[in-house]
Amino acid sequence: MDFHRNHIPGGSPSSSTSSSDPNPSNPSRHRHHNGGDHRHDTDPMHSWWESVSKARSRIHILTSLLPPTASLSSLADSDRPARSLLASPEAYSAVSAALSSPPPAGSGSDPLCHWLYDTYQSSDPDLRLVVLSFVPLLSGLYLSLIHSLSSESPTSLAGFEAVLLSLYAAETKSRSGKPILISIPDLSQPSLYHTPKNKSNPNLPSQSQSSVGVISAPLEPQMAVKSTKRASIVGIALDCYYKEISQMPSWSKLDFCRFAADWAGQDCPCKSEFDETYTSFSDEVVEEMGSLVIGDNGNALKGVRIPLPWELLQPVLRILGHCLLAPLNAEEVKDAASVAVRCLYARGSHELAPQAILATRSLIQLDKRAREVAKAAAMASANSNANTPSKAKKPEILLVSK
Repeated sequence: MDFHRNHIPGGSPSSSTSSSDPNPSNPSRHRHHNGGDHRHDTDPMHSWWESVSKARSRIHILTSLLPPTASLSSLADSDRPARSLLASPEAYSAVSAALSSPPPAGSGSDPLCHWLYDTYQSSDPDLRLVVLSFVPLLSGLYLSLIHSLSSESPTSLAGFEAVLLSLYAAETKSRSGKPILISIPDLSQPSLYHTPKNKSNPNLPSQSQSSVGVISAPLEPQMAVKSTKRASIVGIALDCYYKEISQMPSWSKLDFCRFAADWAGQDCPCKSEFDETYTSFSDEVVEEMGSLVIGDNGNALKGVRIPLPWELLQPVLRILGHCLLAPLNAEEVKDAASVAVRCLYARGSHELAPQAILATRSLIQLDKRAREVAKAAAMASANSNANTPSKAKKPEILLVSK
């Protein structure tokens, strides 16, 4: 499937026009080979207006692809239209409803997938953030569909795959064929932050044996989503989402937590073995998450249990860690992430996956401590307010003239 950029008639208001100059050697009028003006390269007002014009154009195209009930025209009139689109729950809900509708959603002819693909090719960082905010939804729908559709009636998901491949290709280019490494220090040697329990023999020469761990292997270019590379490609797309997660809206994070819990597909009592009071908390949050329907129609697609290899589970746990522990997250995001992590712990326990058990168990312990600290702080604040005596009001003095 070939994705082509949509041609916008009329072009950008910043497009240059040729003019006759009596003095072509004038350096102030020197132009690039592509017709651009040197003055425009350093003019912040021109760059701002070009970015605004591009974002408005993308919003108008998106409005034409959505049902008439979804009016997004007002977003294009703001000073930062791309940011307004990113922060609009109505826009997210409308796009989510369209993407989660029955086929041709996600197919090669899906205009919304074309819009997401073309928008991510833009050099505007705010427009790219808009596309990244839909990565949890795209990944959740794609993986759930690909593992639930029967082989007898295959459905094309080339639209979803094209968007995911564009994210993968951008990350492959940025890494330049290099792996992501981490240096693990030798804890037997003293450092600025710790003193080893077993002191080394001072007569022996100190040899620091730091090791190097590979977080992510070098990425290979992919022209299509093969079954053997599917988890890796989706994992890289989620990693791109994680890099910008501090700028993602809460409804996007909620979608991810809901899909992560569905992907785990493990709803058994062992997920609450760390929590004495977890059962009632879990039931309330699960009921609340069930009411978070994608879109406005009743055909919202839920996630299904899927294979979770480490290259996919690793970015999932990173995102859930942020949703659990970031202080500025809404409580509903933290609660949804708490349920998802416990479901993944139960899944790892049943499959005897040591990496999954260790990572999810650590997140559960951190979540418990954070909630205990928050509860203690709330109780201390309440007691302090109750014990603080209120100041007596001074009697009013009325001045009476004789």
